[in-house]
Amino acid sequence: EVQLVESGGGLVQVGGSLRLSCAASGLALDDYAIGWFRQAPGYKREFVATITSSGITNYADSVKGRFTISRDNAKYTVYLQMNSLKPEDTAVYYCNVYKSGNPYWGQGTQVTVSS
Repeated sequence: EVQLVESGGGLVQVGGSLRLSCAASGLALDDYAIGWFRQAPGYKREFVATITSSGITNYADSVKGRFTISRDNAKYTVYLQMNSLKPEDTAVYYCNVYKSGNPYWGQGTQVTVSS
């Protein structure tokens, strides 16, 4: 069974940094692309970043230049380094993988950026 567990969220001031982790089990992580998404209260879940199995990355325009996605296949973990955080980055952050056509999501981790 595929499981994704996010961690690393918290409360941070504007301009601060956080590193989120997504620990995966139940799959050979190095075979899959992993995505990060976020959902703020009253808004739809939105794409943040993705990293392919070969390490190619893609970012939403709103986070480009501030966030960095990376992976450590040996640790079955994908990271999201978030710098220069803004109040509009406040949301629950989720990681995601598609396996055999089915989407899997973690439980999410809350990020709150205070001004």
